[in-house]
Amino acid sequence: MPAKFGVLVFGDVIGRAGRTALRRHLPALRRKYAPAFVVANAENAAGGVGMTEDVGREMFAMADVLTSGNHIWDKKEGIPYLDREPRLLRPANYPPGNPGRGACVVEGPDGVKLGVINLQGRVFMEAIDCPFRTAEAEAAKLRETTPCILVDLHAEATSEKMAMGWFLDGKVSAVVGTHTHVPTADERILPGGTAYLTDLGMVGARDTVIGIRRDQAIEKFLLARPVRFEPEKGGTFLSGVYIEIEAATGRALSIVREVITEDPVAD
Repeated sequence: MPAKFGVLVFGDVIGRAGRTALRRHLPALRRKYAPAFVVANAENAAGGVGMTEDVGREMFAMADVLTSGNHIWDKKEGIPYLDREPRLLRPANYPPGNPGRGACVVEGPDGVKLGVINLQGRVFMEAIDCPFRTAEAEAAKLRETTPCILVDLHAEATSEKMAMGWFLDGKVSAVVGTHTHVPTADERILPGGTAYLTDLGMVGARDTVIGIRRDQAIEKFLLARPVRFEPEKGGTFLSGVYIEIEAATGRALSIVREVITEDPVAD
């Protein structure tokens, strides 16, 4: 087993533009970092919301584990896929009886193993089960297999994400946030050895309102009535982190942000 290994983690991949951006830039990032694993949040990967099996297969050609959040339920045809694909996670703190699972372990090169836990926050979001108690229980189960554990907390409130980072410090390798689609600049290693970042951001079109068409977002704010949102297509915005982990202990050794932007290609 190697002494250390790396994980590339990407924020919410939004629609075809996000999948295209990830496919385009991931090879260079693999050459730069040589990660043992790639993890991406895919709750917006199919047409801007939800997941389908076809999109899942496309994503798994690039990533080892796909996390999600509140939009994972938005395409009914994709919900049975949660039971069939153990590496496609939904938040672990949804009540018992829901399809799918909220955690998994994947094995990489030289036998190294990474546990991944997916959680959803409750502040300004659905009042589901407690993410903190769920995180503690899931981490304890995964540590029976590996000390190397990554947590994706899909949450609205910065305070809730920060609290989770401190709560899990020393218990997991990394806590990273998703959901807001805007990357934060507060990456650090907490005192107990847990890498932390409030939000990974997104992978999608550049000149948008958090990945969706600007005109639709503006219409929603101007008229205050329901508007069907669609992902934008032009330009590229890709954000995420590279985290290096000590294999024997699960302690994070470093965390580095990656942000790539490109202008739309002229017709």
